[in-house]
Amino acid sequence: MALSRLRGVAAAAAVVLMSLTACSTGPAGGSSGGGTAAASNDAFPVTIEHAYGETVIEEQPERVATVSWVNDDVSLALGVVPVGMPKVEWGGNENGSTPWKDAKLEELGAAIGSENAPAQYSEADGIAFDEIAALTPDVILAAYSGLTQEDYDTLSKIAPVVAFPDTAYGTDWQTSTEMIGKALGKSAEAEELIASTEETIKTKAAEYPQLAGKTFIYGNLEPAASDGVNVYTANDNRPKFLNSIGMKQADVVTEATGDSKEFFIPWSAEKANELESDVFVTWVPDAKTKQQVLDDPLLGQIPAVENGALVADSDNTLTLSISAASPLSLPWALDTFLPMLAEGADAADAS
Repeated sequence: MALSRLRGVAAAAAVVLMSLTACSTGPAGGSSGGGTAAASNDAFPVTIEHAYGETVIEEQPERVATVSWVNDDVSLALGVVPVGMPKVEWGGNENGSTPWKDAKLEELGAAIGSENAPAQYSEADGIAFDEIAALTPDVILAAYSGLTQEDYDTLSKIAPVVAFPDTAYGTDWQTSTEMIGKALGKSAEAEELIASTEETIKTKAAEYPQLAGKTFIYGNLEPAASDGVNVYTANDNRPKFLNSIGMKQADVVTEATGDSKEFFIPWSAEKANELESDVFVTWVPDAKTKQQVLDDPLLGQIPAVENGALVADSDNTLTLSISAASPLSLPWALDTFLPMLAEGADAADAS
């Protein structure tokens, strides 16, 4: 995916379905699709700190709207069906959704197309302010997003907004879950969800011991382009996921990014041979492009590419599940993504 499109998918953090019945309360609010927890120990009002200050939520929300990716996944995982959420327009299915989202919506009695389904709005041209306002939400979830100050101010005129805590598109799924759990009055459920998801990842990753300690670079390769390499930093959800399964970001990336808050850095294809790591992970539109990377006179000099340890993912939905990682998407993707990584690790061992 070209970086301009990947900026939106940013996350850019892996991979999706586990049992979340302990967190499920089902939809409330009839055809509105709004959901709220019947039982909660959280006291309101609550104050949530984020990049644009503080947001006070006076009462437990009953009508939840979301923007960007991840936020709707977390809300659903906590048993709360939003009244509105964005269509998934890259990596999505015919429902404007994803397999993991569809499964949870059906479980909560709010499948796309049913009377309890959340409204869906397009973000192809930016945030759907008017459509969100028409839903009269009690809170707008944007813990994982790229909201600008202007976006935040506009949304705040509609309802209290939970913005990202520090870096645009850099919020890890655990922090998103904590923030959203607090906003929805479901902090205990959020803690349980994080723990169970982390345990699922740990258990699955243990089936592939060759991944432990392997160095990686997660990037985007565009053959025949002079600036044909973009490398994701530790701020992005993709490297965060690989770290969580015991892999280690390559020193060349760590040293080049320093304390940058960007989720990626450009890298000249002329210096591709300096991208030293055991495994290189990238997205490609098709198998043909992977072969073009292998044959490219510059990109082919990337050590992991030379050694046959290029992990090239051409499944948009799988890419989305990793880059916009959530407690629903990650368990869904593990059985597909981990074997791909293990194959790359095996090639590194054999080189």
